Amino acid sequence: MTPEWVINFGQHALYVAMLVAAPMLLTGLLVGLLVGIIQAATQIHEMTLSFIPKLLAMAVVGLLLGPWMLHTLMQFTHDIIVGLPGAIK
Repeated sequence: MTPEWVINFGQHALYVAMLVAAPMLLTGLLVGLLVGIIQAATQIHEMTLSFIPKLLAMAVVGLLLGPWMLHTLMQFTHDIIVGLPGAIK
């Protein structure tokens, strides 16, 4: 394994991790922001009011984008397994 291969692998792994995690994280961020604005406007500060909508929204995003996330991770794993014999010299 050359240092270039290891660096390229690390960069690709971080890119795939960000790509797969981004939909869920952005959904939680946007729903949390909306709920926070509503809580500030109504002066109702209950912890479960922010947790339940985030949980539901992230579950919906997980159901909708789950197959794409799984395919992305499987493609990354496949690329690693196929490229591994060429990396070990």
